[in-house]
Amino acid sequence: MKYLLTSGGVSNPSIHAALEELLGKPVAECHALCVPTAQWGHPMCGPASVRGFVAAGSAWQHFSGLGWASLGVLELTALPSMGTRRWVSWVEEADVLLVDGGDAGYLCHWMRESGLADLLPALEDTVWVGVSAGSMVVTPRIGAYFVE
Repeated sequence: MKYLLTSGGVSNPSIHAALEELLGKPVAECHALCVPTAQWGHPMCGPASVRGFVAAGSAWQHFSGLGWASLGVLELTALPSMGTRRWVSWVEEADVLLVDGGDAGYLCHWMRESGLADLLPALEDTVWVGVSAGSMVVTPRIGAYFVE
């Protein structure tokens, strides 16, 4: 897995260039999955903000609104009820995971519970683009210690 960890997305030309270097091709040729899960754990987020993210609304122009070839949704809280045979291929076929901000502890829990955390080491060519909690969740101190 390749990582581009940000606090506010792909907000300037140098970050955009770094993203395309990690992807190995232009954004317009890449298939992205939006991961809105962290938003559900944050008291200032809800249905309207999740919709804005997955619909590439104006507040997300530097993230989901970059002009991806395709944009899908991967909601981690739903994955345990599906079984891995259904969703792992979706992740493996994506060029990039766009992991939004919200509550990092909540996101960490659902990454582990869903099985996504276990899959990450096998995704050598996939790019993880994190914003805020989506960046913090891949640090070594996430979990109970992080929340304290």
